[in-house]
Order: sequence, then C-alpha cells, then structure tokens
Amino acid sequence: MTEAPNGVVHFLVPAGIDDPLRVSGGNVCDRRVRDELSRIGWDVRMAEIDQDAAAGADAVISRLPLGALVLVDGLVATSEPAAIEAAPESLRIVVLAHMVSAALPGADPRAVDGERRSLRRARRVIATSEWTRSELARRRLAPLERVDVAPPGSDDAPAASGTATGGALLCVGVVAPHKGQDLLVEALSMLRDHDWTCTIAGSLEVSPEFADRIAARIAGTDLAERITMAGVLTGPELDRAYGQTDLVVAPSRAESYGMAIADALRRGIPVVATSVGGIPQTVADSGAAILVPPDEPAALADALEGWMRDPGLRAEMRAEARGSRGRLPRWRDTADRVSRTLAGVR
Repeated sequence: MTEAPNGVVHFLVPAGIDDPLRVSGGNVCDRRVRDELSRIGWDVRMAEIDQDAAAGADAVISRLPLGALVLVDGLVATSEPAAIEAAPESLRIVVLAHMVSAALPGADPRAVDGERRSLRRARRVIATSEWTRSELARRRLAPLERVDVAPPGSDDAPAASGTATGGALLCVGVVAPHKGQDLLVEALSMLRDHDWTCTIAGSLEVSPEFADRIAARIAGTDLAERITMAGVLTGPELDRAYGQTDLVVAPSRAESYGMAIADALRRGIPVVATSVGGIPQTVADSGAAILVPPDEPAALADALEGWMRDPGLRAEMRAEARGSRGRLPRWRDTADRVSRTLAGVR
C-alpha cells in the first residue's frame, strides 16, 4: 500500500462521470480512481470538462496554479489537444489512457491526431493494460519508458448461482460498434434450437444509430422474446443481472482491458470473448474463458453452442472462474499504481 501522499492532484474528466445514464468503463474507472486516491490521502480536485461548452479544458487549465499536478482523462486529452499543448510547461500533466483511439475500428482522424498531440505533451501516461502500453509504443504515441500500467480493479461480490442449463447470457458494455453487440445478435440467431436468453446491458446513448439498428434487428426476428436490451444497469440492478447469469459474452472489436470480464470472473462467472486488445491478458492463465476471433459471428456461435451442449465444460469453467476470483486486482490496487506514478512526477 502506498503511503498517504497528502498532495493535491487536479483531475480533468468528461462531464457527467457520476451520471448513471452515462455509464461507461472509462467513467467507472475515473470515479473509482478518484475515490481510492482520496482514501489513501490525495486531495483530489475534480474538474468536469463539457466538450460541447464554449469554455472547455483550456479555461480550467488557465486557472491552475503553476507547478500543479494534473491527471487528465484520455478522452478529455484526445478531444482537447490544443488546451493540453498550450498548458504552461510547469504543469505536471499525466494522461490516464483508457483506450488507444487509433486502435478503434473506423477511428476518427481528429481523435487520432488529438491523441498523438496530447500524449506528446504529457510527462507520464498511465495505461489500463499492458496491451495499451505496448500499443501506444508501437504506434509511436508514447515511449514505453514513459508509460505505466494500472489495470482497472473489481469489487468483491458473491458468486453467481447460475442455472442448470447454462442458458442465461449477459453482455455488459455501452452499445456501440466497438463492443460488437451486432455480432452477438448474429451469433444467437444461429442458435434458435437451444434454450437461452440474453440480456444486453449498456448505454444506448453513446451510438444511438447503432443501438437502433440492433433493436430493429432483434425486433425483426423471432428473437425478440429472448434478447432484452436493458439499457444502463447500475447498483443492485446490475448485481442482480450478474447473479442470475451463467455466462458473460464480450464480442468486442476493440478492448483495452475488459472490465465487464473482470467483474464476471470476480463473481465466478465464465466468459466467452473475442481475442482482441487486452482481453487475452485479462483472462491469462484462466480456464474460465473461451476466446474467439473478432468479427466472426459463426465462431462466436460455435463457442456458445459448445458451452450450452456440454455440462462438463460448464462445470469445469465455473470451477476455474471461482478459483480465479482472488487473483484479480482490486480498485485499491489500481489507485496504488496511479498514486506511485503521480508521486514520481517531478
């Protein structure tokens, strides 16, 4: 455990990180890092940046004292590179990179350029996985020696009870192209003869056109009574969803770590996921996960069918998942790593 530093850090985050309707992995990570840093002694001074407002990060940065230590959410840094570049050289800027914008499917060139410019200005970068760290270096966005890693944590939770048939499926994440919910629906359409239900939990506001297409695809088939688009689930609702789940499915096209996967394993729930980004590292050395190639719904369907058909496989993977619960990082571990980086920035 890092000793309480009793220092001040200004944390620039997207507006609404505490809004339950804007739940995302990045927002959850920002909130928990804020809370845990405060717990171990940091004076965390939050600044929410509304990217639609006339005065954004530049107005906040202009009011910071010379020499201030500034932790910047990667989304803020990427969207407002001019403000980061124009910051006084004395400001000790650290970027918390949840994802590599350039690695996202159909990456916005403006975001890619903003990411490059803001990371070049940062004294240090904190990545959420070893994959993110190596990807930043591979794309020449930040040298390895300037990037530290602080994997997101997960909370202790009761083991899920599951069902006898293994057919209760859950997919957690914002409904957006990079999360691949369209691939999941396509895979499930190949498994009509099996006994399953699936809940897709996540914000429908991040990519509304994509979410509408998913809803229309479900409504236009005979799957409407078996697939539920639940929207955002938080607190007890999300706990109940996990508690009633047999298998968490993560069909992502891009993923830096996989917080929903870690949350599933913490509850003893096996996972079927794509082998992209940081997911293989998140489930490393665990027999509780089946990895499939990304963007291949037939491969995803085969993995799900194997799970449903084989009770021995389900029992083995559940045992593996329950055995891995104590090996996952907790949020205090995440904050300790972030704290060490912040304390070392001179």
